[in-house]
Amino acid sequence: KQSVTKQWYQRRVREIATALALAGTLKFNPETDSLLDKDGNPFMLDTPYGDELPAQGFDPGEDTYQAPPADSSAVQVEVDPSSNRLELLTPFSAWDGKDYNDLQLLIKVKGKCTTDHISAAGPWLKFRGHLNNISNNFLITAVNSENGAMNSIKNVTSGEFGPVPATARDYKAAGIGWVVVGDENYGEGSSREHAALEPRHLGGKAIIVRSFARIHETNLKKQGMLPLTFADPADYDKVQPGDKVSLLGLTDFAPGVPLTCKLTHTDGSTDEFSLNHTFNENQIGWFKAGSALNKMAS
Repeated sequence: KQSVTKQWYQRRVREIATALALAGTLKFNPETDSLLDKDGNPFMLDTPYGDELPAQGFDPGEDTYQAPPADSSAVQVEVDPSSNRLELLTPFSAWDGKDYNDLQLLIKVKGKCTTDHISAAGPWLKFRGHLNNISNNFLITAVNSENGAMNSIKNVTSGEFGPVPATARDYKAAGIGWVVVGDENYGEGSSREHAALEPRHLGGKAIIVRSFARIHETNLKKQGMLPLTFADPADYDKVQPGDKVSLLGLTDFAPGVPLTCKLTHTDGSTDEFSLNHTFNENQIGWFKAGSALNKMAS
């Protein structure tokens, strides 16, 4: 009923808008006012009319539904391995049951970071079906607090500055887990899933921020990531370039119980502070299984 009412209202709005456009004034009342034709003769607009529904009903169309087989265990989805737009997903690995120790800080993002900063749209959307390829847009327009530049971060294994995705790939290949640190309302904007899939695919373990956009926070949980917030937002300022990050308390991971973050700076000094999370018991199950899909399949 609400849908029908909305459609009726939308049609009335369009009809009134058309009448006002013809009159050239917002003061025109199509029920009482007249317009002038090309010869200067006044005329009234007819009341709009038309069939609300097709008199003979809707064409049911062609039934193309194919029911799945009763036993789908032998069904395989074939994708051309040379395709750069489609790729079969590989399940993410499950949590190993240990605290995360000495993760590498990938980037400390400064200021606004929407899902478009995290996973840019535009020409990248042609790779939506290919996680490895679309991951080459990861955080390429986010601002690095270390140098104020976009897509330029220091690779601690080489000492050189390079693109964010390439650096993340280097860490993953070397078996180095990493974290991203962000500012307020991290992940605001559209709810695109790739903004959560990409960091997980590239070897990320956690995103630590002052605050999250709610949908992106949940999307990260679904992919087995740890979205965490500074208990004291001022602790964001303690994070330094090149930091090693340890996340402690995961062995007793529970709803409402903060985790501890230990930073080891390049000069050997350390800082510790609390990190909050919003995981419930079910979502903790996602994390331990490696993702929500892994949990569903188990």
